[in-house]
Amino acid sequence: MQDLITRTIYREDHEQLREQARRFFEREVEPFHDQWERDGIVPKEVWRKAGREGLLNPMLPEPYGGGGDFGHAAVLLEEIARAGASGLGFPLHSDIVAPYIFAYGSKEQKDRWLPRMAAGELIGAIAMTEPGAGSDLKSVRTTARREGDEYVINGSKTFITNGINSEIVIVVAKTAPELGAKGVSLIVVEDGTPGFSKGRKLEKIGLMAQDTSELFFDNVRVPVGNLLGEENLGFKYLMKELAQERLVVAVRAAASVEAFLQKTVDYTRERKAFGQSVFEFQNTRFKLAEAKAQATMLRVFVDDCMALHMRRELTPERAAMVKLNATALQNKLLDEFLQLHGGYGYMTEYQVGRAWTDARIGRIYGGSDEIMKEIIARTL
Repeated sequence: MQDLITRTIYREDHEQLREQARRFFEREVEPFHDQWERDGIVPKEVWRKAGREGLLNPMLPEPYGGGGDFGHAAVLLEEIARAGASGLGFPLHSDIVAPYIFAYGSKEQKDRWLPRMAAGELIGAIAMTEPGAGSDLKSVRTTARREGDEYVINGSKTFITNGINSEIVIVVAKTAPELGAKGVSLIVVEDGTPGFSKGRKLEKIGLMAQDTSELFFDNVRVPVGNLLGEENLGFKYLMKELAQERLVVAVRAAASVEAFLQKTVDYTRERKAFGQSVFEFQNTRFKLAEAKAQATMLRVFVDDCMALHMRRELTPERAAMVKLNATALQNKLLDEFLQLHGGYGYMTEYQVGRAWTDARIGRIYGGSDEIMKEIIARTL
């Protein structure tokens, strides 16, 4: 199948990283991903190997990362999608957690944590969601009470990606509960801190190899020096950084659509029914033609948003639009691709069924569809 468009977003150094990442995923990820799905977790050694290959924190400057830009991060997102490696929590670690530390951490904090995150020696997570507070971060109940030179953290979090593997966690907590959203802070907790524990590995309908868990904080004491940025400005920091998180979701969704469009074209050309290939039926060709047209439209929009972000011009409402459109189209088209695989689409031996199930979370995490629509509606 011909390329959807001639892409101008990437430079030669981006494409060099793509080749390196593709070789890594073909060698270190794809042969083992089925087993990781059965285990419900990716071994930590895979993270260490990715760090040694320079595949973590790609957009942060050296020594905190690879010295690249968002284009390098996007290349890795696309190659993860192409490989169907839904268990890898690299994007959350590299494109969400590490940038918070880089943007709001002190030099001491950045020097202490980021080089080890780039090396895969510290696996990062961010603990926002609580059992009673999903997208509504203003309703967070976890508290961090200051006592002298320490914060004492109490509360619980759920649906935490990289939760079991996590070795460093940014915790969203209330340092001034009476102020509501204006009393939220971001505090780093390291694995092994007394009172910090990890709950059960949560059973999900998709993303089976991605470890997702509950986290508990029972009088967890951390130094005041673990506060990111200023006290009570956490909500402001979260709102500023969420645009990139939503673009990350959209980039991965668009790449998934393209990868499985190609896989479906290949499958229908090979699969025979009623004496001819499935591709030769007009219905099949029309479905795939429509999918290519929609995927092309999505690709143009996603690349435009990437270009805006690389110029620091991506607005929250544009980020909400691209996430809303990308995840909706991903869910719609993967369903069409599964249908064109027939019964085999429902079997785990073909990736399309797993991708279809994995994609459903895209309309929920990083802010649900309803939150995206509310953000967009405010600009009308």
